[in-house]
Amino acid sequence: MSTLSQIRRVVAAPARISTVNRSIFRAAVSVGAAGLLVKLIATGKEIAVASVYGRSDAMDAFLAAALIPSLLVNLISESMNQALVPTLVRVREQEGHDRAEKLLSSAMLSVCLLLGLASLAMALAAHGLFPLIASHFAPAKLALAIRLFYVVLPIVLLTGIATNCTAVLNTLDRFALPALAPAVISVAVVAGALFFGERLGIWAMVYATLAGTLLHALIVAGMMHARGYRFRLRWHGADAATREVAGQYGPVLLSSVVASGGLLVDQSMAAMLPAGSVSALVYANRFVSVVITLLAGAVSTAIVPYLSRMVAQGDWAGCRHTLRTWFAITALASLPVAVFLIAGARPLIRIALQHGQFGAGDTSVVAAVLAMYAIQIPFYATSRVYYRFLVAMRRTDLVLYCGVINLALDIVLNLLLMRWLGIAGIALATSLWTISTLFYLWFWSKRLLDRASAQGVIA
Repeated sequence: MSTLSQIRRVVAAPARISTVNRSIFRAAVSVGAAGLLVKLIATGKEIAVASVYGRSDAMDAFLAAALIPSLLVNLISESMNQALVPTLVRVREQEGHDRAEKLLSSAMLSVCLLLGLASLAMALAAHGLFPLIASHFAPAKLALAIRLFYVVLPIVLLTGIATNCTAVLNTLDRFALPALAPAVISVAVVAGALFFGERLGIWAMVYATLAGTLLHALIVAGMMHARGYRFRLRWHGADAATREVAGQYGPVLLSSVVASGGLLVDQSMAAMLPAGSVSALVYANRFVSVVITLLAGAVSTAIVPYLSRMVAQGDWAGCRHTLRTWFAITALASLPVAVFLIAGARPLIRIALQHGQFGAGDTSVVAAVLAMYAIQIPFYATSRVYYRFLVAMRRTDLVLYCGVINLALDIVLNLLLMRWLGIAGIALATSLWTISTLFYLWFWSKRLLDRASAQGVIA
C-alpha cells in the first residue's frame, strides 16, 4: 500500500469508526426492541397456556420433554454460530461471496449432522435419562414425558437451522426481522392451545410447537436466501476455512458445556441448603436473566459482525475505539438497572410473586438472592463486548480457559459464601466470578490488540 493511500485511510478512520458505532447502536436498539416484543408475546403465551393446562401433570411432562432439545440447540448450534461468523466474514471480505457461501453450506451440513446425531443419541438414551431428570414423576407421567420427547425431537434440527440462518443475516446487517421471527412460535402455541387444547390435550402444545418452529426456520431461511445465501447442505471439502471453523468450534462447545456445568453446580449446592433454596435461586435468576438477555444479548448480537469485519480488515484502531465505546455504553446502561434491582428487590418480589402459597418469608429469601445476583449485571454486560472480540479474533481457546477458571471459582466461592449467607451466598459467588471474568477478558483483549498493532497492520 502506498504512503498516500495509508494517509488517506488514517484521515478517514474517525469518520468510519463513527459510522460503525452508529450502525452498532441502531442494530442493538433493533435487537433489544425486537427481543422485548418477543418476550411480551411469550408472556402472553404463558398466560394462555396456563389458562388451558394449569399446573397439570401433562404440562409438567411437556416441560420435561422440551428441556433436552433446548439444551442441545444451545450447546451445538449456538456454539457453531460463534465459531462460524468471524471466519465467514473474513472469507467474504477477502475471498468473495461465492467462497463464503460454500463455507456456509459445509458448516450448516456439519451442524445439521451434529444435531441429528445428538438427537439420535438422546432418543436411544431417553428411557435411561428421563428417570434421572424427572425422578419425582409417577410412572404414567414419566411415560408421557418420554413419548412427548420423541415427538418434539425434530425441534432440535429446526431450531438449529433457524439460529444459523439468523447469525448469517446479522452479518448482512439484518437484525430486527430475524430477532422478531421467533414470535411465530409463541403465536402458534397460543393458537394450538386455545383452539385444539380441549380436543387434543397436551398434544396440541406439541404439534403447535413443531409447526411454529418449522415456520420460524422457513422464514429466516427465506430471508437468508433473499440476501444472497442459498440454504444448501453440501460438503465442499476440508479447506483452510472449514478447518479454522472446526478448530474454533471445539473450544466454544466445551466452554458452553462448562457453563452448563456451572448452573448444575449452583443448583446442586442449593439443594444442600434448607428446603426451597433451589426455587429461591431460580425465581431470583429469572429477573436477572431477562435483563441480561435484553441488554447484553442485544449489544452482543449487534457488535459481532462489525468486530469480525474490522478484524478481517486489520482495523485495530477501529477495534480499540469500538471496544472502549461499547464498554462505556453498556456500563452506563446496565449500572442503573443493577442499582434498581438491588435497592428494589424486596418490593419487586413482593409485587410479582407474593401471592397464594408464596408468603412474606419467601419474599425475604428471594429478595436477598436477587440483590446478590443483580451485582453481576454491569460486569456481565460489559464483559460480553470483550468476549465477542476474542471470538472475532478466533481465540476461542481463551474463552475455554476462562470457563474452566469460572467453574473452579464458582465451586470454591459457593462453599465459602453459602456458609455465611446461605442461598444468597451462591448468588453472590456468581456475581464475584463474573467480575473476574470481565478483568480476564479485558486483559486478553488488550494484549491481543497491542500485539496486532505492534505488527504494523494498517486498516
